Amino acid sequence: MPAQISLHDVTVSRGERTLLDRVSLTVRPGERVGIVGENGAGKSTLLHLLAGAATPDEGRVTTLTDGGLRLLRQTPDLPPEDTVADAVDAALAEFRAMEDRLRALEARLADGAADDLAAYGDLLTAYELRGGYEADARADKALHALGIAHIPRDRRLGTLSGGEQARLGIACALTAAPEVLLLDEPTNHLDATALDWLEGALRGHRGTVVAVSHDRVFLERVTTALVEVDTDRRALVRHGEGYAGFRAAREATRRRRQQEYEEWRAETERLEAYAEGAAHGVAAGRPMKDNNKMAYDRAAGRVQASVSGRVRNARERLRRLEEDPVSEPAPPLAFTARPEAGAARGELLALDRIRVGDRLAVDSLALGAGERLLVHGGNGAGKSTLLRVMAGELAPDTGTVRRRGRTGLLAQEITVRRPAEPLLTAYGRDLGLGLDEDGLAERLLSYGLFRSAELTVPVGALSAGQLRRLALARLLARPADLLLLDEPANHLALGLVEELEQALEEWPGALVVVSHDRELRRRFTGRIRRMDSGRLLD
Repeated sequence: MPAQISLHDVTVSRGERTLLDRVSLTVRPGERVGIVGENGAGKSTLLHLLAGAATPDEGRVTTLTDGGLRLLRQTPDLPPEDTVADAVDAALAEFRAMEDRLRALEARLADGAADDLAAYGDLLTAYELRGGYEADARADKALHALGIAHIPRDRRLGTLSGGEQARLGIACALTAAPEVLLLDEPTNHLDATALDWLEGALRGHRGTVVAVSHDRVFLERVTTALVEVDTDRRALVRHGEGYAGFRAAREATRRRRQQEYEEWRAETERLEAYAEGAAHGVAAGRPMKDNNKMAYDRAAGRVQASVSGRVRNARERLRRLEEDPVSEPAPPLAFTARPEAGAARGELLALDRIRVGDRLAVDSLALGAGERLLVHGGNGAGKSTLLRVMAGELAPDTGTVRRRGRTGLLAQEITVRRPAEPLLTAYGRDLGLGLDEDGLAERLLSYGLFRSAELTVPVGALSAGQLRRLALARLLARPADLLLLDEPANHLALGLVEELEQALEEWPGALVVVSHDRELRRRFTGRIRRMDSGRLLD
């Protein structure tokens, strides 16, 4: 099947940072491709390249779309003075134009212009394939399913909330039914009902879909292939079979790298042993024949020379292996609880009659050692405020907070206070690990979150995903009895999110997670409570 969208040796930079380095990609007609990767990797940039809204520094992008292309940005570009009706009409404009041309051709055919019959047939086929007859009904259905049908059609777009604008953008994109649909984080701002409808609508889309998304449930239900934007290699890695294929390929890669490391280590150990012991005992105890000492010495010399040559060859091979070592894959992430070192028992956290302005109102909440709680809810529900109060970073206006044991916090927003500070220095600051620079580097690299070349990069030059990894590394460095994690999946690559979830499942300490991630909620073992208007609901 011919390619509908293709990239050939494309390179893209932003300032001094290279996002994509000589990458190529092919998308075939009818595919539903998910684009994944950590924040700052270049996912949105890739989507804009495919749409023709951005140009590469080098290389070529080719898009073939006779049936139209529509790009839906994370924040829709809606004219604030237009109305909801204007937005819907714009989505239907191409169908209206096709209908006008059909009527004009019908009139010409009625006048006997038989030459226009083929053109009429082609246009009518295109109209039917695009779902032109159902376009108006499709618009109404989309507005209703996305929860914005109640908004008056004469309402100005500039008066809509960000969530309402995002949902209207999705409704208009699906109403237009283009041959190629490009979506940037379409699941943001949608509730469970709207998500289910969107996933079904995209599975039923007759054209090609390319969607940037961090939502694993969405990727699992919608996509037929995944493209991973690899930050470290500045490359694109394609995985077939959707999200399931991505997970299988990741596991296969881990096994392959472990096998390569074990083979390298076994070979170096074999060569070291041979080089050390091969020459020992050469011809030892071999009896002299016919008392011929000269012949005996010549034979011994030949043997010794042969062995020495083999030893030299072995040492040369060993030198080459050591010059190009195979790194041992980092072990899966693991949090340090250390209950044997005196971790707290009993109640670790208790909130009583807590109030923080109009953002938080918690009458009573207690958490004991080993207990697990997940809090979810809409934006502005008070979830982050709750975690900051729990961590002691925010004092409540009224009420009391009791804490015992050691607490670790992963905040949702990472603040960079020393942009010129190298990554390694920022990692070790105030951790109290008692390690020198080499020890700090070894500890940080052992997590598998960074490469050695990144340790000297200034913190101010890190992407959002790299900053998130740095915060996670600092959390991993110290033991804790209670972990407080605010949207832990944000900004991270999906493979790392999977590792993080597994680490949380295996960690025996107490845990409070704030998350909107549907997969994390689905796998979570513990209490789950929804938050709305600053209050915890059952």
